[in-house]
Amino acid sequence: MSSRTVIRGGLVITASDEIHADVLIEDGRIAALAASATPAADAFSADRTIDATGKYVVPGGVDAHTHMELPFGGTFASDTFETGTRAAAWGGTTTIVDFAVQSVGQSLRQGLDAWHAKAEGTCAIDYGFHMIVSDVNAETLKEMDLLVEEGITSFKQFMAYPGVFYSDDGQILRAMQRSADNGGLIMMHAENGIAIDVLVEQALARGETDPRHHGEVRKALLEAEATHRAIRLAQVAGAPLYVVHVSATEAVTELARARDEGLNVFGETCPQYLFLSTDNLAEPGFEGAKYVCSTPLRPKEHQAALWRGLRTNDLQVVSTDHCPFCFTGQKELGRGDFSKIPNGLPGVENRMDLLHQAVLDGHISRRRWIEIACATPARMFGLYPKKGTIAPGADADVVIYDPAAEQVMSADTHHMNVDYSAYEGKRVTGRVETVLSRGVPVITDREYTGRAGHGVYTPRSTCQYLT
Repeated sequence: MSSRTVIRGGLVITASDEIHADVLIEDGRIAALAASATPAADAFSADRTIDATGKYVVPGGVDAHTHMELPFGGTFASDTFETGTRAAAWGGTTTIVDFAVQSVGQSLRQGLDAWHAKAEGTCAIDYGFHMIVSDVNAETLKEMDLLVEEGITSFKQFMAYPGVFYSDDGQILRAMQRSADNGGLIMMHAENGIAIDVLVEQALARGETDPRHHGEVRKALLEAEATHRAIRLAQVAGAPLYVVHVSATEAVTELARARDEGLNVFGETCPQYLFLSTDNLAEPGFEGAKYVCSTPLRPKEHQAALWRGLRTNDLQVVSTDHCPFCFTGQKELGRGDFSKIPNGLPGVENRMDLLHQAVLDGHISRRRWIEIACATPARMFGLYPKKGTIAPGADADVVIYDPAAEQVMSADTHHMNVDYSAYEGKRVTGRVETVLSRGVPVITDREYTGRAGHGVYTPRSTCQYLT
């Protein structure tokens, strides 16, 4: 059965345009747009009409960095693919790209199959996968070619976490050389993990065990050093590079310098680095554990460089690195030893609202909001124009957004499966009202109308953002 929906009277905002237009959706895709109250728009007929008068009509968000059900630090991220994608929808995100994990000694395929098994039939919204490469060897390199062919076109490596995910410079170079040939994009967690482990050991020996010391040992200079090293390795390999969760002024400087040299180097930051700081890590008692993530939160003065990087396009994407652990029973594993606190924050539900608040605060424009949260992540990871925009032929992933509604962020009202909010008590203006995923209502007038299994796995093409 063919189905048609028309969204009338809203302000359609994409990365390139703002126009008062009606949007016609047919069989899960955008069929047409026409300026509101014109004969062309009036001719749209549909089974269902959504009144968006006074609201924004924006593309569904693309969160290119989430970790549902990730095993870490002796426990698992508390959001499943079912709960996490439902929460994402509540926050106006209609596509996530999560990370399948290769364990040392296993093949990429084994890791990918395990993540497909976790996600299949459970997701409320569409999803794709990056591949974490933990064990670079001749077979792994061959598998990278095969994965690119089937739509896994990005590979994450870690300069941090020795003994877990860590790759040395030789392994990184080999993977970069392979991606230069097969069109894949290397994503880098850029922190000097070998040096950080020394500083962790020394801090604990001094009796410095509180959460705030997590930020003090993971120094901004060691993020910058690793960022610089990753950039030069990528340059040697002739490969593009995407640096994840950039948190520090010095790292932004390295990215800006590389981009000024004309290199295909890209950077992502996350809401926690834009809105939170070491003040949160230093909250009394053990409260600071809620804010332990890596890269760590930085002093507030770093925020200006991150916002500037987003305006100048030295940073291109805001993702969440959503990796929630409950305070009770999970974060508490690190009482008396900050190095045992599971690293990660919840945020997949908060990103679009926080960035809309950034528009109101004068940090970015409305179109830049859509660019960094929807369009560029879709282009960066081979999903555009299927995702990330409102244009004929695109998937009808559409959010009706009320720019005037006020809300207070709280664990009492969020939908993520975690017992605290990183933004507890924060007042923001702007809220999701209705969300369509491929034309199907997932959130309808602030009620969940989706279902587990609606979301489908989405293969990706190679990076569409290269210069």
